[in-house]
Amino acid sequence: MGRNSYRTIEEALALEARLKKREAFKQAEAEALAVAAGKKPGSKAQKSAKPGSAGAGEVRIIGGQWRRTRLAVAQRPGLRPTPDRVRETLFNWLGQDLGGWRCIDAFAGTGALGFEAASRGAAQVRLVENDAGLALQLERLAQQLKAEGVQVQRGDGIAALTQSAPGHWHAIFVDPPFGAEALFVPAIKAAAHAVADDGLIYLEAPQAWTDEALAEFGLQQHRYLKAGAVHAHLLKKIAV
Repeated sequence: MGRNSYRTIEEALALEARLKKREAFKQAEAEALAVAAGKKPGSKAQKSAKPGSAGAGEVRIIGGQWRRTRLAVAQRPGLRPTPDRVRETLFNWLGQDLGGWRCIDAFAGTGALGFEAASRGAAQVRLVENDAGLALQLERLAQQLKAEGVQVQRGDGIAALTQSAPGHWHAIFVDPPFGAEALFVPAIKAAAHAVADDGLIYLEAPQAWTDEALAEFGLQQHRYLKAGAVHAHLLKKIAV
């Protein structure tokens, strides 16, 4: 087989890969549009989101100006909305009024944590999501809620934290997919760089992180909760 034949085969494979990627994006986009347009916040027609299941679901905002509002979410394998009980405990830890806070949800997914912060008065909330369909849906939800302080950024959460000005964020939410263990160390390191001296980092993980392990990043455990398979940590900088 000649060189031209190899090149033709390579080009065909590359074209096929691009077409598959484009089709996957269109499918994700259509799903997000259908969910966001067809199931408005406040709708009771949907079932609660279940991690790893197919189709569409919803999450509920617990407190603040959008209290009890239900947000439609498209589901993905491994997508794991923070449970209501854990979210309620987290915002009890943070305080009910986040007026003036700058918050970033580095692995936004459903946007539950970020929208919860915005509902409680946060001045700036950035939702970072790598999945195109989920990012589009987050934008739709922000528009429906008229959440002017919420910014959706499609991209890598760790890169977003790394590129943030040192000490910029008052609250950072870090909850990578539990199956992506390699993300936790760089995510915690990046969060430690970006959090304010008096700020807080929420870490959701499949196992507990000890103060010994966190000390490497200049962090320590401030609060901790275990709920089922979820280990919820609130971290702060070690005082120097």
